[in-house]
Amino acid sequence: MVRPISTDLRERLVLVVEREGISARAAAVRFGVSVSSAIKWVRRHRETGSVAPGKIGGYKPNILSGPHGDWLVERTQTDFTLRGLVAELAERGVKVDYVQVWRFLHARGLSFKKKRSARRTAPAKDRKAACAVEEVSGAA
Repeated sequence: MVRPISTDLRERLVLVVEREGISARAAAVRFGVSVSSAIKWVRRHRETGSVAPGKIGGYKPNILSGPHGDWLVERTQTDFTLRGLVAELAERGVKVDYVQVWRFLHARGLSFKKKRSARRTAPAKDRKAACAVEEVSGAA
């Protein structure tokens, strides 16, 4: 995992920029750091008075936990599609992606499988196959 550059180096760079009046770019070359880092450190010091690094990483809770997750589990008791669930959640004010919904449902073992009799490519076992074109009843 990436670690921030030491606060000591940051402070020395900012001190040189302030005292000697050189640019952040020149200070970056002198201290052997990237120009963008030096510019950001100087800007942060001017805005906040500190050169301490910001937070790296952290935990972001799942948006589908809690009441939204409970609703989603209830909703999956009837027919659904993932894209349809995303649209319904958007109507409820929850902005989620297709993949988030899929991961939520997959983690709980929830899925919707169409019944074999609903397939149009093969007839049911106890019925004959439908004709490609059927006669229209009550033809003139």
